[in-house]
Amino acid sequence: MDAAAAAVSRLTGRPVTATRRLSGALTEAVLDGDVVVVKRGHAPGATAAEAAGLRWLAEPAVVPIPAVHGYDEHWLVLDRIDTERADERTAERLGRDLAALHAAGAPAFGSPPPDAPPGAWIGLAPMENTPAPDWPEWYAEHRVRPYVRLARDRGTLTAGEAGAFDRVCDRLPELSGPPEPPSRLHGDLWHGNVLWARDGAYLIDPAAHGGHRETDLAMLRLFDCPGLDRILGAYTETAPLSPGWRERIELHQLFPLLVHTVLFGRLYATEALAIARSWS
Repeated sequence: MDAAAAAVSRLTGRPVTATRRLSGALTEAVLDGDVVVVKRGHAPGATAAEAAGLRWLAEPAVVPIPAVHGYDEHWLVLDRIDTERADERTAERLGRDLAALHAAGAPAFGSPPPDAPPGAWIGLAPMENTPAPDWPEWYAEHRVRPYVRLARDRGTLTAGEAGAFDRVCDRLPELSGPPEPPSRLHGDLWHGNVLWARDGAYLIDPAAHGGHRETDLAMLRLFDCPGLDRILGAYTETAPLSPGWRERIELHQLFPLLVHTVLFGRLYATEALAIARSWS
């Protein structure tokens, strides 16, 4: 029995009858006819953080989330989702589901899911969840400036370029629109983390935390999620957004673009820098 199969059997208490490797980190396993996916964690605490995030997003029962069947320090076992092509009906449902998920709320901006470990992750990048009452200051200090510092330390951004992000951060109180309460965010909602299925669009691989709802929507737009117009239309019909939200999308995209700058380099730095200069 390979390591993935042994982990599934140990965490579920059920025998594994077959496995199939899906990627470097993912393996499909068959348990007496049921099929699950087991994911290998990339760092200490990553599986616990993901499990806590999935359970927190599933708690309001308003958006489809794969069930967590077990986890340990190295492995996470989840439902396998049978995927289909995105269609207009499912896209509109996702918009309404996201509005309901965000409305479920969070204790504060930056609040982690209950029972989450101290360290959080967005993809392969570390992420700090530190609660704060004020979104502009929290976003500047915990979502923009930390990744600017990392990019500068690695030579991806120069000191002069980093200054453009500081100027945007200083202006966030006047740029961020009317105050809103903390929303329950997926936190890494690019289209690769949306699985389209017959019974709805499932959300996977969260970087869940309390944040501004426009951030999730900005991430969907960043990499051109299928059905985006239908998603946004249904969302705004269900939960209207504050005036100017379309213009503010770029501000919310600074965070994922800076994460990609840290992980993948100069291409994303150039895009993030263009946004920072246009708002500073």
